[in-house]
Amino acid sequence: MQPLAKRQQINVNKLHKRLRRNVGRAIQDFNMIEEGDRVMVCLSGGKDSYTLLDILRNLQRGAPVNFELVAVNLDQKQPGFPERVLPDYLTEQGIPFHIIEKDTYSVVQRVIPEGKTTCGLCSRLRRGTLYGFAEQHGMTKIALGHHREDIIETLFLNMFYGGRLQAMPPKLMSDDGKHVVIRPLAYCKERDIERYAAVRQFPIIPCNQCGSQENLQRKTIKELLRTWDKHAPGRLETIFASLQNVAPSHLADIRLFNFASLGSHGDGSARPDWLLGEREVSTAEEAASACSS
Repeated sequence: MQPLAKRQQINVNKLHKRLRRNVGRAIQDFNMIEEGDRVMVCLSGGKDSYTLLDILRNLQRGAPVNFELVAVNLDQKQPGFPERVLPDYLTEQGIPFHIIEKDTYSVVQRVIPEGKTTCGLCSRLRRGTLYGFAEQHGMTKIALGHHREDIIETLFLNMFYGGRLQAMPPKLMSDDGKHVVIRPLAYCKERDIERYAAVRQFPIIPCNQCGSQENLQRKTIKELLRTWDKHAPGRLETIFASLQNVAPSHLADIRLFNFASLGSHGDGSARPDWLLGEREVSTAEEAASACSS
């Protein structure tokens, strides 16, 4: 029987290899990092971004392309924020880094009424600041630490509360076309990241500095997914797999699939107006209502 310490080390090695493999597979599948890229790793001080930076550094040593990693943290001037934790860690590890100091905290506190969730505005201000920094310093990719569960949560948030079949893509282009955002942890399970962060003893900065209440909608979805994962093992894997196996012809979005032309005598572009009568009745009712008032 193996000593406990040796078995634990074997499990840690397996965990590290699994994270490396999943990150490498995501980079491969979505062509996330290319020759000569300057990758800006957004470091918040949480388990996800620490793990992302650590695994990318590990992969960098044997990567098939040459690329640069730069850690960037946004100090939003939240009261009580331990401002020396990240610089001390990054200096000790020999990692190039920048700390952006911008008081977005005061802006959020001034604009958002007390008791309301601040996450939305805070996120937009943070994104704008990071995009601006990336452009000024020639960063070709912006790496974020979202993992598999973040992507699935976003899918259900949009379905349940937004009426959209939309998740969080592993790779995207910003609206202005200037920035490519990548999520190399897209295939990684949150519990693997939690275990890895604990083993590596990263100096975690708690995500409660702003005093904001957790987004209740996201909290509800998190609890739902945890229940599924506990009582129906494998369900999250199946849900994530569905995001990679989409059949537009079996949904109902006429912008994605040309249902009109199916079985049509033409191309479906010239169609009779089936709602003309309804519109005429509606217009007449509106006119009568206006006259009576």
